[in-house]
Amino acid sequence: MRCPPIEEATYQWLKRRIGRCHLDQRLGIERDYETRVFGHGLNLFHIENWYSVHHLIRNSLRVMLLHDRGRRNARRIQLRENTVSLAGLPAAFDGYRLLQISDLHLDMAHDIPTALIEAVAPLRYDACVLTGDFRAKTFGPYDATLAALEQVKGHLTTPVYGVLGNHDTIQMVPCMEQLGIQMLLNESVALEHGDSTVFLAGIDDPHYYRADNLEKASAGIPTDATSILLAHSPEIFRHAAYAGFDLMLSGHTHAGQICLPGGRPLMCNARCPRFVCAGAWRFERLQGYTSAGSGVSVVDVRFNCPPEVTLHVLRAA
Repeated sequence: MRCPPIEEATYQWLKRRIGRCHLDQRLGIERDYETRVFGHGLNLFHIENWYSVHHLIRNSLRVMLLHDRGRRNARRIQLRENTVSLAGLPAAFDGYRLLQISDLHLDMAHDIPTALIEAVAPLRYDACVLTGDFRAKTFGPYDATLAALEQVKGHLTTPVYGVLGNHDTIQMVPCMEQLGIQMLLNESVALEHGDSTVFLAGIDDPHYYRADNLEKASAGIPTDATSILLAHSPEIFRHAAYAGFDLMLSGHTHAGQICLPGGRPLMCNARCPRFVCAGAWRFERLQGYTSAGSGVSVVDVRFNCPPEVTLHVLRAA
């Protein structure tokens, strides 16, 4: 099952919003490759599209009497705090709080949105960023995802910015922006606080659809400005570092989701070094953070890898 054919009104809206070239490329790649198990993207194998394996994993956990425990683990979303010291950060932004939510997979189970709402509702922050993968499957209808996202958005403090992940279709963007989520599709915006400005950029999915364009995303950012990049997958970290970004926020890996004791992942589903696959990291002058995600993929369980929302506190170095 593929995404519904794009309606003409939606096509024209997106064409005005991001340009014909980007739109036609993204739609064409979705049409050709969105359900593929082998090939395309940065990975040879895409476990999220191999649905017979999903049943095998779930049934194996049931036989081992671990399935229910894993499901309970997946609903216990933790708050993690990450302090980031940035040279050149304007004084007005010292203490600025940025909430990151990643890999929501909101339609994975009926109670996933409720667990996320309970985790974010009490929090206080200056802006919220969503780093992709809003739906569970990589294809098919997305109405349930948008309905769940509307519930969650009602509990988020504005402004809210987002990027698309490898599970998301670009056809979701008009409805997401109607909900008040400003999507960054190889674009940047200026965050103003006091009398100072920091730039926030976001790229389209760099993992599977490979529709990212760092040059376009950074075009309007002054060379000496503090800049933050949202990218669904950390796989773009080298390019982001040499493009001059100061901080990069990602997700995609789920930090393994099913890990050995000590949090050692069985797999991270990303073609990049393990040091950028979970938590805080640094490469050259670029600082980064890869979220374990608030949701789950393939099966709705977690082991030795709790789900999270992350509060990043910016500090002037």
